[in-house]
Amino acid sequence: MTASRRPRLAVVGSYGVGLVFDVDVAPGPGETVHGRSFRVDHGGKGSNQAVAAARLGAEVRFLTALGEDDFAPRALRLWQEEGVDAIAIRPPGSATMAGAIIVEASGENRIVIAAGALGRLRGEDVEREAVLFDRADVLLVQLEIPLAAAAAALALARARGLTTILNPAPAPDQPLSPAVLSSVDYLTPNLHEARRLLGRADGEPEEVATRLARTTGRTVVMTVGARGALIADGEELVPVPAPVAPVVVDSTGAGDAFNAGFAFGLASGRGLAEAVALGCRCGAWCVGHPGVMPGLPRLADVDPAARRAI
Repeated sequence: MTASRRPRLAVVGSYGVGLVFDVDVAPGPGETVHGRSFRVDHGGKGSNQAVAAARLGAEVRFLTALGEDDFAPRALRLWQEEGVDAIAIRPPGSATMAGAIIVEASGENRIVIAAGALGRLRGEDVEREAVLFDRADVLLVQLEIPLAAAAAALALARARGLTTILNPAPAPDQPLSPAVLSSVDYLTPNLHEARRLLGRADGEPEEVATRLARTTGRTVVMTVGARGALIADGEELVPVPAPVAPVVVDSTGAGDAFNAGFAFGLASGRGLAEAVALGCRCGAWCVGHPGVMPGLPRLADVDPAARRAI
């Protein structure tokens, strides 16, 4: 990328509203607890990552699906305000994706999602909007949309020579097919998602990352929470530490901040380890802020060079 133009990202993924309950401890089976507060947040991994990349300074084009309800205009206003060029498929009679998010005092979270309109996003919809990929350096996709739509986006981007990132979140119930993986450059699970992709419930992070890279034939960039991330290509394993977060307030959205930072780093011409390190700094910054939108940093928040330039 030349210094004269912004990094360019295409993002295909989800938008949803988050109904957020702050509690001391999440309820167990059959238990009711009193929450400290409640709010309605913008969410969805695709939208979070698109907004985060735009805040870092990327030119972002985003494809998603919205319902025919009052949540859709809120989403369109968000993207306009954040500088995201969004295309929203609107399936008739559908609802916008919604999630109930329980955030404990420790910062841990539990999430339940109803897909709504996103469950009706098809590969044909992505193909019809293929202009999305014409001016991009990197494609970023997640799995809160149907796998067929994600696979179509990856194949179209690969055919146009884009670098492709698949964030397999939430992890599918079965291994990703060779046909899907053939269009992926970087696979970015967390440890739980990586174990699920391997069909196992245990394994140390280093072993899991290496095995996933060998099984899929892809470069794996696996996040490991406060430790940062591991880069595995099946032969070599490179740890990339994260900065220590001064305080952990809310881990919701940290993975999205990481993926946006990583994608932005690649699109801006940084090397792999440097792009992963930027992602780690974005994730660490995010966990210190309540709510997803307030936790998505700008480049000056996470990049010393950008701070010096201000």
